[in-house]
Amino acid sequence: MLKPELLEIIANGENSGVEFKRDDLRPEQLAKEIVALANFQGGRLLLGVEDDGRITGIQRDGLETWVMDTVFGRYVHPLILPFYEEIELDDGKRVAVVSLTQGTAKPYVLRNNNREEIYIRVGSTSRLATREQQARLFESGGMLHAETLPVSGTRLENLDQARLTDYLVNIAGDAQAPESPGDWEQRLMGLGLMVAREDGAPVCTIAGLVLFGRSPRRGLRQAGVRWMSFAGGIKDYDAEDDTLLDFPLVALWEGRVGAGRQVVEPGLIEHLADRMRPFISEEGSEITDNLRRETGYRYPLDALRETILNALVHRDWTRAIEVEVVNYSDRLEVISPGALQNSMTIEKMLAGQRSPRNQIIAEIMRDYGYVDMRGMGVRRKIVPLTRDYTGKEAAFELTDDYLRVTLPARPKQR
Repeated sequence: MLKPELLEIIANGENSGVEFKRDDLRPEQLAKEIVALANFQGGRLLLGVEDDGRITGIQRDGLETWVMDTVFGRYVHPLILPFYEEIELDDGKRVAVVSLTQGTAKPYVLRNNNREEIYIRVGSTSRLATREQQARLFESGGMLHAETLPVSGTRLENLDQARLTDYLVNIAGDAQAPESPGDWEQRLMGLGLMVAREDGAPVCTIAGLVLFGRSPRRGLRQAGVRWMSFAGGIKDYDAEDDTLLDFPLVALWEGRVGAGRQVVEPGLIEHLADRMRPFISEEGSEITDNLRRETGYRYPLDALRETILNALVHRDWTRAIEVEVVNYSDRLEVISPGALQNSMTIEKMLAGQRSPRNQIIAEIMRDYGYVDMRGMGVRRKIVPLTRDYTGKEAAFELTDDYLRVTLPARPKQR
């Protein structure tokens, strides 16, 4: 880092990614800040700078060894390898800069006094993570698979047996469906769709309820989809359509794979498509040979389908809010709760990297042909199809709370 860059950082003050500290603090105090930054998006620790930005300089002898061996080596877990450098200013004072990238093994903890504490960054301060925040860190780091968590108050009867029978017999290859409730529970626990309890009968997992539940939102409020359509470019009270859809992800099919299978009862995807169709379609301007106007769509259907499926299949189930699909006069927005998993970024996603979150849901949706497992839908479908169809680019916005994908609408046909 060059001296002008350092002075500019100091002049801008502390923030979510920058922390000032004297170098005479205790090792656990510095480790707390390191853990919080690593659990966020990374950042820089400037040692030798007061909280108000005054530069007092390095005072501790052997600071680099103390930081690397004592603080990082003994107090921060799991291992992080930072970049350490010292910059000398014109007055001879030196400032140490410890740079951290976003951690890939969250949650990082401070180990001290036989305890492990998880800290997060909130603005320019570091705080102990709440239970909900800890769950999200474990989930984002791949140590907690939220889709396998039990849904209290549910039981076998909450699942659609006809859909499950079709899956087991016609897709999974079972010779026949289980006969007794106990056999059903054992089979579904083996698939991760139910989970045993010590104090009672097995209950549905999030994956089981979302995929095959009769009315998933009765047990899991964040299931389903919130669909809205507005005539203008903003949300207002006068919506063209506004509803919560509560259906299992998979449709009910009949027939064996490869033998002309047909949908006999739609699932969430089909219900959403039917609800959206009047608001995202328009009659063409030209009359065909059959004296009819062909229906056109404002968005490329393959890109739209891929966007919605990604939001439903890969969402963060620790967030108590449903997926939101909103149509405006000039665009359609799909909002999936939660950030991308682990160190995944929009850039990596656009490049085609994969970071599966809900593997059970993704695999079963693949079995039904809703999704594939190549993980290239964003790169090969959403981006190029939107550009070719509308002449505009799809937009991606990522925060700690959601991923928003915006598909621009095709200009109205005259």
